[in-house]
Amino acid sequence: MKYVLAGSSGFLGKSLASDLTADGHEVVRLVRRAPSRPDEVRWDPAQGQLDLAALEDADVLVNLAGANIGRPWTPTYKKTIRESRVSTNSTLAAAAAQLERPPVFITQSGIGGYGKDRGDQILTEDSSLGEGFLSDVVRVWEGAADAAREAGSRVVAMRTGFVLDRSAPSFQLLSLPFRLGVGGCLGSGKQYFPVVSLTDWLRAVRHAAENDKVSGPVNVALPTPVTNRQFTHDLAAALHRPALIPIPSFVLKTVLGEFAWELIGSNRALPSKLLDTGFTFSHPTSESALASAFDR
Repeated sequence: MKYVLAGSSGFLGKSLASDLTADGHEVVRLVRRAPSRPDEVRWDPAQGQLDLAALEDADVLVNLAGANIGRPWTPTYKKTIRESRVSTNSTLAAAAAQLERPPVFITQSGIGGYGKDRGDQILTEDSSLGEGFLSDVVRVWEGAADAAREAGSRVVAMRTGFVLDRSAPSFQLLSLPFRLGVGGCLGSGKQYFPVVSLTDWLRAVRHAAENDKVSGPVNVALPTPVTNRQFTHDLAAALHRPALIPIPSFVLKTVLGEFAWELIGSNRALPSKLLDTGFTFSHPTSESALASAFDR
């Protein structure tokens, strides 16, 4: 299959491109600089510019582009987070809509769209989005793909939790306190903490690309939701370190501002659509997902 990939320079993009090419798929990488390799094509999503020739005969478009959310959300940076996602999706969707054969369109999204704190409520793809900045971003982010959907593309929005892999920057930051022996649960620890192994995330992308029954929002998280307290216990055990020093919610809010809700809010998300369409997780528990993260 021919995949066109936006966001190939990030951790997930590099991992996906490597996984696809290892299996013999063709990968075209969209870049914003001058191309330096034969498989790269320049585009400018801020200006809505993309040469349709780059998408010729594409089977799947995958958009993983977007500004990093793991830094302080100043008013200016909030605008950057939002526009980086909307502009890339809308540019790709507009281009896909002009193709004679509509490709599958897979866009990254976020479980944070369900809101700051949904407690013990079970969240499936049929659940409503919540309130707050990320919820608003997810609405417009996913909505920016409408042009492709209306033109006949099968559109999938992968609402992904924390992806666990020893090379993932977010996971390195999350595990650093434990490596130093000062790790502990975040806030109360009772909040549900959606995570998934990199292996299963990669397999979920392939499943979405190849299974015609998969469309719309898709939760990508463990089928056995885990609380932060249990995840903390499993992470400490995997690193053979203690988990004795909890970080209070007020400290996280003071240091991280609004982003703290990504760590102390509760989203008990179930990957119902993946399971209903025959997907089987290689690492269905926190313990097995963490073992995979450190083994890769």
